[in-house]
Amino acid sequence: MKDLLLSIARGLVENPDMVSVDVDEPNENGTVVYHLHVAESDMGRVIGKQGRIAKEIRTVMRAAAIHNNCRVSVEID
Repeated sequence: MKDLLLSIARGLVENPDMVSVDVDEPNENGTVVYHLHVAESDMGRVIGKQGRIAKEIRTVMRAAAIHNNCRVSVEID
């Protein structure tokens, strides 16, 4: 799951070396939170107009999580 998020984000940004992902332990609901970190200049590329790209990233991650029988949440930091 972490690799999927990294590959999506690296394809969107101008500085792919600055992309990193931190993973939290599952919370009481069993949801794993992924924190996506990108360069400040790339935040607009990852979020998109009106948050559309960020929403689609979260949709893809949720679909992959369902396939793996788990719950995920993506936060862009």
